[in-house]
Amino acid sequence: MENKVFITVDEVAQQVNVSKSFAYKIIRTLNNELKAKGYITIAGRVSRKFFEERIYGMSNVLGGVENGNLRK
Repeated sequence: MENKVFITVDEVAQQVNVSKSFAYKIIRTLNNELKAKGYITIAGRVSRKFFEERIYGMSNVLGGVENGNLRK
């Protein structure tokens, strides 16, 4: 059964055409945002709905890279 609630690192990498290591950074960033809002998160997975809200347009992710938000 396919899990539609969460998106995995492989799917993130494929959808935004980045490496798996960068996809992990994206997921980590999104999960940190969710944690700050009081949500429980799962490493290596992120809410598909939240991912789609934050990624469409790519300006937020690219802006995060330029500002160093996606660095370790």
